[in-house]
Parts: sequence; C-alpha cells; structure tokens
Amino acid sequence: MKNVIKTLKKSLLVVTVFTAMLGNANEIFTDKVNLKKTALILKDVKAGNQLTIKDSNGIILYKELINFSGTYKKGFDLTALPDGNYFFVVDKDLEIKTIPFTVKLNDVVFDKTKEAVVYKPFVRQKDGLTYISKLALESEPLEIKIYAVVNGFYELAYTEKIEGKQTINRVFKLKKGNYKIELNSNNQDFTKFINN
Repeated sequence: MKNVIKTLKKSLLVVTVFTAMLGNANEIFTDKVNLKKTALILKDVKAGNQLTIKDSNGIILYKELINFSGTYKKGFDLTALPDGNYFFVVDKDLEIKTIPFTVKLNDVVFDKTKEAVVYKPFVRQKDGLTYISKLALESEPLEIKIYAVVNGFYELAYTEKIEGKQTINRVFKLKKGNYKIELNSNNQDFTKFINN
C-alpha cells in the first residue's frame, strides 16, 4: 500500500511539473511579433476589390488587390507606423469603406464611430441610353461632366451639379461616338469611358 501511495505521489508530482512546464512554455515561446499584429476581417469581399492603407495626407502606404471572394483575413503590424492618423480603405464595386485608426506610442486605436461608407456613382448603358445613379445618404452633391470626343480631343458637352438629394438618377441619350464621363462626389473622382 505504501508503494502505491508513493507511486501516486510521484505520478502526481510529474503531472504537476509537466503542467507547470507547459504553462510556462506558452509564455516563454509566445511570438511577440504576433502580439503587435492587428487582424483585419472583411466580410463579403469580391475578387477585384482593393484594400489600401493611407495616411492623413492621402498617401498610400499599402495597396492590395483582393483576388478571391468571401471573407478576407489578414494581420498587419500597424505599430511600426509613426504616430499619426491612418485609414484602411476598402474599395468595392459600389462603395468605399473607410476605417480610421490612430497610432500613438506603438499603440493602435480604432474608432468605430468614425467608420464611413461612401456610395460610388454607377454608370450603365442599356438600349442606347446611359444611366447615372448614386445613393447619397448624407445628401452629398454629385457633379457630372460629360465630354465628347471631337476631332481627337475631349470637349465638354454637358455639366450638372446635383445637390440636396439622397437618391440621384439621370438618363442620357448620347449620339454615336466616344465619351468620357467624370463624376465627383465626396471629394473623389470617378471616370467612365463610353463607346456609343
């Protein structure tokens, strides 16, 4: 009986020592680089969407063309950036999402309340008509400029600034020819070329 108790005590001691070693091993071998990484998870991305990181001056620090559809997951070491304000910008088919963050003393802080989605203007052609539409939830203005190619040069054929509307829709019947449509909204330019 004494041998059984001694064996049990030794076994219990070995298990306790191994447990302590494993517990300490996790702390010792933890990859400190991964602790600095920020995981970015974006749902419903499509191949062709673009992800950028910009500074407060709009300078692109990182750019990636997403080449698959589904959920995007990636870790970024944002602590390596100098102190300042930055943005993740996700450029999708019909929207641009901005995710701001601040780096200060190697600490990264996201402010969910300042995330913004801007809806892009959409241009399509059907049955000889050109449709321009935009969802403007904040009633932000949309400036439309249509240039026609005349003797190899672009000449302004139409211009309009639409303000104070949340849903913007315009339809144009353009003559046969080549056109460049420039749209400006939310301080961003969008260009579409049409061969009619």
